[in-house]
Amino acid sequence: MPAGNSQPDYVGVIMMLVIYGLPFLFFVVAGVSGTIIERRHYRSIRDREAATADLPVVTLRTLDGTRPVADARLVTASVVISHDNFKRFLAQLRKIFGGSLRSYESLLDRARREAVLRLKAECPDAHIVMNLRLDTANIANTQGKKGIGAIEVVASGTAVRFAG
Repeated sequence: MPAGNSQPDYVGVIMMLVIYGLPFLFFVVAGVSGTIIERRHYRSIRDREAATADLPVVTLRTLDGTRPVADARLVTASVVISHDNFKRFLAQLRKIFGGSLRSYESLLDRARREAVLRLKAECPDAHIVMNLRLDTANIANTQGKKGIGAIEVVASGTAVRFAG
């Protein structure tokens, strides 16, 4: 230890690790956690899509055919999915350098698929859901740079149950 310094040399190294290492470690843990959560959500979506594959959802306004309709009603479902800070950081970098925002593309894909699944859950007795419409909205607190950032997807359509 030098004569004029009252702290050992390793204290400076520890302080550097705390100042720079902990935020980096937090960032890595947040990124890994977000990826794990997203993969679990995608697995859940795939399982539920397979389970509800017998209920078609189409964008057609009318059906060809003469099958009598027993019941038709409006069904809606919505989902709000927030992006994590890791994706927000990647999007900010991409805005600087340009290119597609793939991290947000997966967010939109998950939100749309989840909204359609929730729409199907609203009408389990239907034979088909027609006139599917998907509306998106950005949900953000625009006061300052901080705040939530999320996407809302609203799915709506007409659930049709045929007679007989």
